[in-house]
Amino acid sequence: MRNSLAFGFLAIGLLACTSSGGGGGGGDDTQEPDAGVTDPPPPARGFQIKTPEITIMPGQEITYCYYLKTPNTEDMVVKKWSSVMTPGSHHMILFTTGSLGMPEGTVSASQCGIGGASAQSLPAWIYAASQEVAELALPADDGAGKPLGQVITAGKPAYVQMHYVNPSDDPLKVRVTINAEAFEATAAYTPTAPYITFNGSIMIPMNAVGHVETQTCTTPANTRFWQMSTHAHKQAVKTEVKSGPASSTTTVFSSTDWEHPGSQFWMTPTTFHAFDQNKLTFSCTYNNTGLNAGRVIKTGDSAQSDEMCMATGYYFPATSSKICYNGFTL
Repeated sequence: MRNSLAFGFLAIGLLACTSSGGGGGGGDDTQEPDAGVTDPPPPARGFQIKTPEITIMPGQEITYCYYLKTPNTEDMVVKKWSSVMTPGSHHMILFTTGSLGMPEGTVSASQCGIGGASAQSLPAWIYAASQEVAELALPADDGAGKPLGQVITAGKPAYVQMHYVNPSDDPLKVRVTINAEAFEATAAYTPTAPYITFNGSIMIPMNAVGHVETQTCTTPANTRFWQMSTHAHKQAVKTEVKSGPASSTTTVFSSTDWEHPGSQFWMTPTTFHAFDQNKLTFSCTYNNTGLNAGRVIKTGDSAQSDEMCMATGYYFPATSSKICYNGFTL
């Protein structure tokens, strides 16, 4: 099992990376979803989310969202996330929202992303994965002997965003299974939650090489981080997170792989990270030299024609998920 975030993104914009088409029905050559994948049993305490089966046609790349309310009937404190994605899956992200964006049980490729969202309507990034089998165990000691836990209220409106690519000659049947393993109701814990940044004003000039988009966000005071990653699209050649204001030279995360950026983990009390001056500076470097070279590229959900620049992480102690949109923390 491998620790994995995409989403960020928040990697929030690991986000809808759509390019074409909609799902369709398969024929006799459809590859079954269980090929090489075994779903885990539901946790003894916690809840499980299973998305409906979807058919991805040959050569298709598409992002779907599955709208739900979390199945827990009481507030729960999650100590470990795990997930299984069938072959053809590029990434998945679990978001929670104030209300359902579509009726419960809906699977839709329409408006399935956050590239066009406003600062007031951004969802809360909860968990993400870019590997077929992944898990994320939260730190067991906050420095005072208590484990970290992520609060999910009963029946919370949510959606699972799933990006699929089918390079094969046959239809693929796909789905996602997510397990949330929870503490006992009486367990002591310190709350942790995602902290996501989002650049909603990207403008990459035509034929640009080495174009850099940078923003600085304020992190919550008196908090520490235990994970950090980034999220961008295919024009990105480098992503970076620095500790401190824009002038900082202290890099805490860097990647040159936009699809699988990896993560920086600080899992013990002696390694938890506090951002200098409560400032986090994130940047993405782009080359607009491919099929989009003849147009200005802006913020959006399509991995083919749009871009994103995000930093994604987890902080504590937390009162709620935080999103920094264009430099303003909400």
